[in-house]
Amino acid sequence: MVPTKSALKKTLKKGYITVNGFIASTATIINGGERIVLTIPEDPTPNKQLIFPLQVLFEDEHLAAIHKPAGIEVSGNKFKTMTNALPQNLTPSSLPDSTTPQPVHRLDYATTGIVLVGKTHSSIRALNNMFEDKLISKTYYAMAIGKMKPRGTINSDIDGKLSHSDYKVVGSVPSKRFGTLNLVKLHPKTGRRHQLRKHLFSLGNPILGDKEYALEGLILKGKGLYLHAHALNFEHPFTKKKICITDELPEKFHRIFRKKAPHL
Repeated sequence: MVPTKSALKKTLKKGYITVNGFIASTATIINGGERIVLTIPEDPTPNKQLIFPLQVLFEDEHLAAIHKPAGIEVSGNKFKTMTNALPQNLTPSSLPDSTTPQPVHRLDYATTGIVLVGKTHSSIRALNNMFEDKLISKTYYAMAIGKMKPRGTINSDIDGKLSHSDYKVVGSVPSKRFGTLNLVKLHPKTGRRHQLRKHLFSLGNPILGDKEYALEGLILKGKGLYLHAHALNFEHPFTKKKICITDELPEKFHRIFRKKAPHL
């Protein structure tokens, strides 16, 4: 029996078997001595690539620093992640152990700011070790609700692990709805999940726009989370140069503090 054209096309897409030069089917009888060939055509469809422009703040052969906008995951099972967008935004390393660029730490979905990326196997290992050994200094800014002490240190367990954050209030403005809004400079000394959000909430000063760690009646919707990873300072693991990377505050911060707190 000769297959129809439609059946032949369907078979060819999936691969096919020929017996003595004829396409076989479940009705083909094998007696022995036949020439049986399995043919699997190459898939002409290229892997789908995420086209998502990212702002590159720093890049060399070893590593890069990228601005993470709000509304995108750093990594995960979703297609739209920073990890999937990195190859289209970075220049491949020419070093022998170059690899697909990989973020070496994470920011929350709604948080903006700097994400550090390794471009080689050795740099990914080195940066991971530097974060673990607390050799990378991180500076954040947040907009916190309510009256606060000018500065302080927060030490509390998060998920059973000791956590430590230092903060300084840079400026405050009155707010009809929230009472007081504070521009707060933060230095997390540990890297627990949601650490800064939990720490400020524990003081009774949740971050503006935070829906998860919030006080009843003081949730700002539709403006996003006012938390920004502003700066990273560290010694380059290979060139040994001092690296200081900054990412300017989003415009929504400036709209509130443009005149009240010009020196950040």
